[in-house]
Amino acid sequence: MKITCQLCFHHCALAEGQTGFCGARRNIDGKIRSINYAELTAIALDPIEKKPLKRFFPGSQILSVGSYGCNLHCPFCQNSGISQTFGPHPRTTKVLPEALIAEALALKERGNIGLAYTYNEPFISYEYVYDCSRLAHENGLKNVLVTAGTVEEAPLLELLPWIDAMNIDLKGFTQDFYKKVYGDLESTKRTIRLSAPRTHVEITTLVIPGENDSEAEIREMTHWVASVDPEIPYHLTRFFPQFHMADRDPTDVAALFHLADVAHENLAYVYTGNC
Repeated sequence: MKITCQLCFHHCALAEGQTGFCGARRNIDGKIRSINYAELTAIALDPIEKKPLKRFFPGSQILSVGSYGCNLHCPFCQNSGISQTFGPHPRTTKVLPEALIAEALALKERGNIGLAYTYNEPFISYEYVYDCSRLAHENGLKNVLVTAGTVEEAPLLELLPWIDAMNIDLKGFTQDFYKKVYGDLESTKRTIRLSAPRTHVEITTLVIPGENDSEAEIREMTHWVASVDPEIPYHLTRFFPQFHMADRDPTDVAALFHLADVAHENLAYVYTGNC
């Protein structure tokens, strides 16, 4: 008997023992379970600006953790070594929520304000992020999600009370572009609309030459963001050749600065990154 995963728009219908599109959720004994629960591939104390978050506790540090897998398959993935690795990962370290919170608390003396769930898509590790977020909140720590925002409404709303800030990737502004990354534009837009009134949200677009770098697309995208809240901080970041787009040129810096000027037509806070 197949069971449908309700976490994201893919709605994978999984037979017993089958793993979903994300590579991290499996039908085990008739229930959808996270097979990467507490399995970390990366953990580091990072500046909050690296998430990137420019207007959320600037100058602070945050303990950043990630696992493996993703519910998007971006050909330009800048972190494909873990996010595009599916099934059990050979380099994971098991860190249960209680141990992770203890590590975060121990790092407060070095400026740590909490936990950032990042590096791969945190929503596919939903149960782990939920458990850690609640425990972190109980211990006075901040919770940050760095996400593509492709999650269904019910699990998003269940998690949001424990989340203090999000950086959401808005990868482009056409469904044709989202098809290239196996994503869903409307899911991401809904996540932004639902999250912005409830927590601190910043948005990032990785600008890829010839793909999502037209003035018209950036203008339309930022006009829509402004309709949600014109004070949402917006990041335009420079693409570097990676993964299946290793043959492409990096984003021209002057072109990126010009697109930032275009974005400023609609938004109060625009930042450029990777320059």
